[in-house]
Amino acid sequence: MIANHGIAVLLSFEGPDRYSSVGGLGTRETSFARALGDADVVTTLVFVGDPSLPAVEEFAPNVTLRRWCQWLSEYHPLNVYDGEAGKVDDYTASVPRFVADEIVAAAAAAGERVLVIAEEWQTVGATIALDALLRARGLRDGVTILWNANNTYGFDRIDWNALGRAAAITTISKYMKFELAQYGVSSLVVPNGIHESLLDGPPREMVSKFRAALRGKPSLVKVGRFDPDKNWLQAIDAVAELRAMDYEPQLIVRGGREPYGDVVFDRALQRGLTVERVEASGDDSVAVANALATSDADVVHLKAFLPEETLAALYAAADAVLANSGKEPFGLVGLEVMAAGGIPVCGATGEEYADPFVNAIVCDTSDGRELAEYLSTSFGDERAADRMRQAGYSTANRYLWQTVLETLAHKVAYVAGGRG
Repeated sequence: MIANHGIAVLLSFEGPDRYSSVGGLGTRETSFARALGDADVVTTLVFVGDPSLPAVEEFAPNVTLRRWCQWLSEYHPLNVYDGEAGKVDDYTASVPRFVADEIVAAAAAAGERVLVIAEEWQTVGATIALDALLRARGLRDGVTILWNANNTYGFDRIDWNALGRAAAITTISKYMKFELAQYGVSSLVVPNGIHESLLDGPPREMVSKFRAALRGKPSLVKVGRFDPDKNWLQAIDAVAELRAMDYEPQLIVRGGREPYGDVVFDRALQRGLTVERVEASGDDSVAVANALATSDADVVHLKAFLPEETLAALYAAADAVLANSGKEPFGLVGLEVMAAGGIPVCGATGEEYADPFVNAIVCDTSDGRELAEYLSTSFGDERAADRMRQAGYSTANRYLWQTVLETLAHKVAYVAGGRG
């Protein structure tokens, strides 16, 4: 129960399917839905799902998936954002009726309140339309609607006045609260969370296999979309600077299909680094480890979809994980690295959990020399690395969804008390 709300609806483009999980939003929605279900909140996640999977699926205790826009996704097989404009229109036109007819009406008849949390700019139209529909049907007082901003993408497309009338606006960090304020928008902060299962860590034997595959080299891992905001060039420049310091680091990269990847690998070649593309079945951690063991390249471009367990093992085995974005609204990857027992390298924007050289390495600039300097002082200092890993694990414990849901409950109670 979240502040007298026993039913929740999450509205998002991303979700748990490979098709739908492009960035951190898919991870957030998946773990958020599970956490609500664990808290005995009957939860429905409405997302743009894989067209080949069931439209309705019981996903976890108290959690139902509703895959939307599947008829459109059949024509756009790349991922959830392929054919985005048409999907936004379809989502806006059809989701509000579903929520009102199938969830809110039944809850009202049973005397229960519904909490709706919509994510990102793609759901703004649906949020505004849902508010209007519920008001027209006399059902709005039984529903609390929040709209959450995870990043600034699409802010220029939002009618903030209309959205503010339809929903209370939340966000995930003080950094994002400041970004919203630039648009004259006030917001409530509810941080991201991680599921407690992450604290179990990856299997030790899997971590050992990856450590063996890395062969004692100073090893760095960077996972994410190929986007300038992710400071890929800083990562490449840092490897080159470390080589100039007589270290022999290896950077393992798993990016997306974005064209900016060509810029990243061109920079590596310009800096005199060797680049090798390595393919493996991500569902087989042994195959991934064996593939990495075959490469002596400075930059290894790993082509594999890595499940959560395999990623966690790679995080734990590496000397550092580069989550060094220049603009990171929260930095969920950093927390995931800490939970796995790894050392994250963060930027200096929304990663409020990162304490420099205590539980993470924190860069203030996009200069590769800064990153290289911090990494060089940590290579080979096992005692300092162990202290940082232990401090990071303690930090991850403070950001479990159970704790975050307590914060959410207070914010929901405030919103519901003031506007319904």
